Order: sequence, then C-alpha cells, then structure tokens
Amino acid sequence: MARNITFTADEALIEAAREAARAENTTLNEQFRLWLETYARKRQADKAMETLARIRGYASSGGQKFTREAMNERR
Repeated sequence: MARNITFTADEALIEAAREAARAENTTLNEQFRLWLETYARKRQADKAMETLARIRGYASSGGQKFTREAMNERR
C-alpha cells in the first residue's frame, strides 16, 4: 500500500528536479520512488554482507587446499 509523505526542500531545487524529470519523460515522484527503493535495498545488501562476513568467520579449511574432485566426492 502506498503512503503519501511530505518533504521540505528549497523551491528552486524542487523546480530544477521537476524540469530534469520532465526532460527524462518521468516525474519527480517516480524518480524519488526509484531512489527510495535503491536506498532501502542498499541497506539490506549491506546487512546481508555483514552477516555473510560474520558467518565466514565460523568456517575454515585449516589452510588445506581441496581439488574439485575431492570437494565433489560422495562419501
């Protein structure tokens, strides 16, 4: 469900952004939605990378190198 939100910004900046959006055949609202989505996903990706780094700390081969055959060997 979409929600309306209100932001405060310099009037000249808003008008310049609207003109830029118009030149790109889009709207300022659509550009903001795209930015918001990208911003939220980046934060999610950052958290996922932090979790992955933490998990990698629990796994170790003890310095041993494995061949493809050894890693795919069925026991």
